[in-house]
Amino acid sequence: MAKRKSLSTATQGPATTTIPILPPPFDRDPAPPSKRRASQRRVSQPKPSTGSTNPDLNANVLDAPEALRASPDGDETMNLEEAGMDVEKQVKNEDSDSPLSEIQEVEEPVEKKKRKGRGRTAAAARKGDKEESKKPAVPAKHKPEPTNEAQFLDPEADGDEAADEEEIQAALSRPPPVHSDYLPLPWKGRLGYACLCTYLRFSNPPVFSSRTCRIASILENRHPLRDPNEPPHATKNRPDREKPADIKRGQAFVESLGIANAKDIVKMLRWNDKYGIKFLRLSSEMFPFASHPEYGYKLAPFVSKELEEAGKVAAELGHRLTTHPGQYTQLGSPRKPVIDNAIRDLDYHAELLSLLKLPPQQDRDAVMILHLGGVFGDKAATLDRFRENYKKLPQGVKDRLVLENDDVSWSVHDLLPLCEELNIPMVLDFHHHNIIFDADQIREGTRDIVDLFPRILATWKRKNITPKMHYSEPTPSAITGQQRRKHNPRVATLPPCPPDMDLMIEAKDKEQAVFELMRTFKLPGYDTFNDIIPHVRKDDNKPIKMAKKKSSRKKAVKNEADDLEGAEEAEADPVQETITDDDVGMGGPEGRVYWPSGMEHWLRPVKKVIKPKETTDDTKITPAQKKKAATDVAKEGAKVEDVQSNGIKTEEKVVPTTPTPVGKKAKAAPKATPKAITKKAVNGTKKTVKSVPMPSTSDEDGDEALSDFEEEREEIEVPKKRNLNGTKAPKRQSARAKKISYAETDGEEPL
Repeated sequence: MAKRKSLSTATQGPATTTIPILPPPFDRDPAPPSKRRASQRRVSQPKPSTGSTNPDLNANVLDAPEALRASPDGDETMNLEEAGMDVEKQVKNEDSDSPLSEIQEVEEPVEKKKRKGRGRTAAAARKGDKEESKKPAVPAKHKPEPTNEAQFLDPEADGDEAADEEEIQAALSRPPPVHSDYLPLPWKGRLGYACLCTYLRFSNPPVFSSRTCRIASILENRHPLRDPNEPPHATKNRPDREKPADIKRGQAFVESLGIANAKDIVKMLRWNDKYGIKFLRLSSEMFPFASHPEYGYKLAPFVSKELEEAGKVAAELGHRLTTHPGQYTQLGSPRKPVIDNAIRDLDYHAELLSLLKLPPQQDRDAVMILHLGGVFGDKAATLDRFRENYKKLPQGVKDRLVLENDDVSWSVHDLLPLCEELNIPMVLDFHHHNIIFDADQIREGTRDIVDLFPRILATWKRKNITPKMHYSEPTPSAITGQQRRKHNPRVATLPPCPPDMDLMIEAKDKEQAVFELMRTFKLPGYDTFNDIIPHVRKDDNKPIKMAKKKSSRKKAVKNEADDLEGAEEAEADPVQETITDDDVGMGGPEGRVYWPSGMEHWLRPVKKVIKPKETTDDTKITPAQKKKAATDVAKEGAKVEDVQSNGIKTEEKVVPTTPTPVGKKAKAAPKATPKAITKKAVNGTKKTVKSVPMPSTSDEDGDEALSDFEEEREEIEVPKKRNLNGTKAPKRQSARAKKISYAETDGEEPL
């Protein structure tokens, strides 16, 4: 039986703008803060010469020109193209700054190596190495401290990187987390996942709502197709750049991607409802570059119908839909272009949710989750800029905006007073909280954070919005704080949240992580799905193989015999029954949609492995091989090498080895293959010279192969091409030389 503890015993005091230091109501005093964690997360104090956060005065304050990127898991090269920057120049880092958003300096000890991992992009790392190599060598005691580190990292990044011994020792010395023993059972809330259903993604045809493209594709599709009467094809029918471009044609291309994404939402909602999932985060990449300053566009009216249909299905099934703008949407940046991009991106997400036309309560629950972003050297100044920029937002954006604590800079203690001040709901992320928190007020784990639940839930109730929380777990092998940022593919337990909470499971395995919780705790819907069979999916339409064309010999057969043969073939190999579009990818009647952890390849059909045919001893030589062998004999006979020995001119003629049949591997010869040399004197007489063996290709010793050959060698004559005087010689061969066998033998003499 799961233990239950009432949450009503938590403090219910009025909301205030500051969080007092909580008295230790525990069996032991709160542990002191970890030395490693404090040194890693402490914001560096600005230097007197570069202390300003104004980018016009401080060149070290950088922003990403592509700050409006729709999703944090987009492609970096694509973002550079969005900003109109030279991608090749950025990759090579030739006289250019890093494209990262909001890079700051962080003070580190001199002896500590500069971290090179997921915390900063590969371009920034290469730039730092290149600049370091250009600097003149200085003594170690005068070497400046490394300060080219990105302070603001992606809160959604994996965080998988190698750690040095000092970091590991500091992480091992931290106090153990203190977790709550409360389980929210029986569960009454809605469980959900983010953006992508792994099972539907590998259906045939695939179902997902994040089809995207590059700006280069939009520009290319402004040109008409080479053959307008045929559908577009990746190689056979591409746009013709020699023809005039039309902006409307390129816009129609990118809009077609958005329409396809919107249509697949309906399939995903019905799939989720069939298996007891009632919560889905929509992908921010549904409409590529919709918030771009140059290539952006409004969603209405071209996709209004599809989004309204998706909202109708969500309302019918009682599902909750939310969004999560990317890490570059920041309202606390000191740069105006980033603020403009952030407001434009929030407008896009608000329009997306509004076009769903959900019922009033579901419409209020359709929120946009946002991270506060970078610190920029001063948390207080960043919070002031956020307050100022928040006032500029349209009311439709304010009604949907919520803030989430991250695992890089902003803890619950930083955001909760701000949310209470500005009337913004706050999303508690348990995984992020266990990495970034104030150790003077709270301990790591899920037990102490329960005391802040009343204040967190109050930020939602003021706007009459259903609360939601995020839950994930670090990978078991993670040790340092940076490594613990990486999410585990699945989760093992439920957090101590209220049982009627909407809980978003942020895990790589998406809906499979939700299924894992359902199976573990017998949550509602656990009995609706079964395990899939590896590489067998009976809910897809497999392509039907076309019948082979009959040969010319079969055409001479009577029509009655042909009809009888065709009827027998149809009875032996019946055509598979076609599955309707509504049933494709739905798991079939048995509901086989769950794959065990680590068996993601079961979702894909097994690849066919073509094995080479085995060689046989009775292989026949093809006529083409015989003709080629005869040609080789003639070519070798034409190569004449004059040797002056005792006044006699000679020429060498080499007999080639047995050819290898087509499509077969040659059998390794156990003995050396000799070159039989026949000398011809000037007067036409014949003189035999000792044969010279070729190097052995077997594993035997060379001397043994030579002795065996000397015992079994035999003189073989070859055709003579020309006499020494240039006249054509008569073709004379012995009867034995004319009969040449091309069959491979096991050490026997050739016939």
